[in-house]
Amino acid sequence: MAGRIEARLQELGITLPEPAAPVANYIPFNVTGNLVVVSGQIPLRDGRIAHTGKLGAGVSLEEGRAAARLCFINLVAQLRAACGGDLDRVRRVVRLGGFIAAPAEFTQHAVVMNGASDLAVELFGEAGRHARTTIGVPSLPGDAAVEVEGMFEIA
Repeated sequence: MAGRIEARLQELGITLPEPAAPVANYIPFNVTGNLVVVSGQIPLRDGRIAHTGKLGAGVSLEEGRAAARLCFINLVAQLRAACGGDLDRVRRVVRLGGFIAAPAEFTQHAVVMNGASDLAVELFGEAGRHARTTIGVPSLPGDAAVEVEGMFEIA
């Protein structure tokens, strides 16, 4: 029987992908005590980066929000693996960190990162409200437009 969060994913029309394998010398998540720290996830879909380029330089705000949302979906895939397949173990989204590839004059980072934050609340309800940092960077791996990392409390 699917759990509460799996049922919510289904209601939202979201199918979690297989968690992406690390591309360098790191692990995809680390569990310590009741915290799970998930390494930064880029907007991968079917093994390919779905959103590339720079916000404000060819990538629209709408595409950036979609990229951040997809990053969060990939975070949740890693989180499910960290929880042994049971997302109902998640008690709280503690923190999200967003990295937005953009030129120096771009100032709409928070709007882009809302793609991830809004989905966190849609999926986990009040437990999805989190602390957040969002910064602009000159580039990301594979020319990804966005990368999102996260910290979660689990039972």
